[in-house]
Amino acid sequence: MSKARLINHTPLIVASEAIRTCWQSFDKSDSEDGQCGEKDKELIHRVGNQFKHASTLEHLNYSFYLTISRAVLQELARHRMASLSVKSTRYTLKELKKEEPFSEEDKDRAGKYVVFTENELVNSHIIKALNNLLEVVQSGVANDVSKYCLPEAYKTELTWTCNARALQNFLELRTNKAALWEIRELAMDVYKCLPEEHKYLFEEFIYQPKTEAKS
Repeated sequence: MSKARLINHTPLIVASEAIRTCWQSFDKSDSEDGQCGEKDKELIHRVGNQFKHASTLEHLNYSFYLTISRAVLQELARHRMASLSVKSTRYTLKELKKEEPFSEEDKDRAGKYVVFTENELVNSHIIKALNNLLEVVQSGVANDVSKYCLPEAYKTELTWTCNARALQNFLELRTNKAALWEIRELAMDVYKCLPEEHKYLFEEFIYQPKTEAKS
């Protein structure tokens, strides 16, 4: 299941208009009826990416709905040029109260609340942490105090908005093989759900493994 869904985005023509404002070159635009023409698309790439006048890309904004672990939420928050509206534990931990304790064989049900890894030892401790949280929540402890028992694997949801310049930086760093596996998956999902006509601005920022030279 995809971790990202695009909610809204700025039309490309906004960036081309911003660029042409600098030189007052509106007469050279090939955009019509709010649709960005091929000449203007090339202009955005040339000025924003090749000439590195990346401030012009800040006029393009993208809003996503994300489903991630709280571990990835911490990493996402390090990307400062973005806005986050996050699911509140104060109001949503109550969804856990009606559950029965989870077993290690019960990953489908537990998967509603936590992200599992490929390491079974880690997964077994995620289940234990989830059951500890369940016990505290069902004991009547207030959510604001119960949340101190949240495991890093606990799922959260948020609306995330960033501009194209910040998104390029995010994709460059987080699709890299050195990034945490979950945020790599998130970064690729974010890229895949971008509008097709926008993807050309981001292609060069997607990590590509280096191919070994033939001897």
